[in-house]
Amino acid sequence: MPTSNDRPDFYIETVLAVLKNVGLAGFCDNECYAVYAHPLDVPRERVFDSAHMMIQWATDDLEQPHTYDRSSFRASLWEKEDRYFYEMYSIYATPVRQPFKAEAERCARAVAEWFREPEHTAGAMLLAALAEYGILPGSREDSDTYDVPVAFTRERHGHLSIADRSGTVQHSTSVHTGWSILLHDERGECVGDPVYISGDGRMVIDCAADSDRAAALVADWLTAPLSRHCDCYAQESHLQRHDPECNRYARPRPIVAAL
Repeated sequence: MPTSNDRPDFYIETVLAVLKNVGLAGFCDNECYAVYAHPLDVPRERVFDSAHMMIQWATDDLEQPHTYDRSSFRASLWEKEDRYFYEMYSIYATPVRQPFKAEAERCARAVAEWFREPEHTAGAMLLAALAEYGILPGSREDSDTYDVPVAFTRERHGHLSIADRSGTVQHSTSVHTGWSILLHDERGECVGDPVYISGDGRMVIDCAADSDRAAALVADWLTAPLSRHCDCYAQESHLQRHDPECNRYARPRPIVAAL
């Protein structure tokens, strides 16, 4: 089996071929070993005039003879500001390694969908579902997630963060493998396990239905008494911390009949 050192041209040719099959063009950048994808009506010399898509890939340990069968891809959007380019977010990241060509085709389809409808991302679908409950999440410059503030007490707040397992919300709906919602305390630290998680991180699931379920859970967190979710933060005490034995995580205890 070939490795990335044996036949580097094979990998580039394969990526360019699958891009052509989904109606896109591309060219290789030998400096960073990546392929830039662009619509057919955009000349190559104009690709870097505006936002563009970079596709990169990796394989397992080169010493293993079966590396060709376990490859991962990442497609990211880059935008120009002044004279420099900045990576904005990923629109595709391999959920589980698989044969190179199959994964290249999956990535190419996600890139093609983004070029057709750049605003039709999984994150946009989630925002629409949250808007049904009047919820408008925020985002941070250093994170590609949506954050929803949660009041722990009258003076202290944490937040719920929403993203897929790759930590992004900007991926294509066609490759959505499930939302994950984490509770963060007032210091920004994660509290316990995800309060919501769907899919297995590998198989594509219905993004619309998943977004509806995730939005309903967020709405419940914002409207229900916090004690239903976590007794630790329902107490008015100084710098209380999450207790693994609170009502969210405590194991059922046997009922002792009163004498």
